[in-house]
Amino acid sequence: MIRLLFVCTGNICRSPTAEGVFRHMMNEKKIDSWVEVASAGTHGYHVGEAPDQRAQRAAIRRGYDLSRIRARKVVPQDLDYFDMILAMDRNALELLRLICPMEQQGRLGLFMEYSDAFGEDEVPDPYYGSGEGFDLVLDMVEDASRGLIDRVKERSVLIQKNR
Repeated sequence: MIRLLFVCTGNICRSPTAEGVFRHMMNEKKIDSWVEVASAGTHGYHVGEAPDQRAQRAAIRRGYDLSRIRARKVVPQDLDYFDMILAMDRNALELLRLICPMEQQGRLGLFMEYSDAFGEDEVPDPYYGSGEGFDLVLDMVEDASRGLIDRVKERSVLIQKNR
């Protein structure tokens, strides 16, 4: 089992979009039985809330259902539990580094490191925009998710060889 956590600020736009898209792609690739995925925020502004309605509308237009996801804040136990903790931007990554024990810092990274089509390392926060930003977030998340799925498959092969 490989466990992935996507993290943004409030867990109502970018990270739940990444969770929903990645979950959908895992199901398509038939790897959902050995990969666990979740999302969280660095701040507890929206704990218990569903993703932003604009994020949900943009996602549903592309066939992704985010309606069951609920916002939560990163907790210290996440740093032990998840194998990979991927931040949507550098600010979230820095906040994660502050609470992450030194021996687990290798689990942290930027989600866009897995992108092939975008030369950016951050997924921009669409929350305060007019709405078009949610489609850009989806474009970026879809691309990075494809790269991450390839990496997860490679990692699974290595884990199997080492058993």
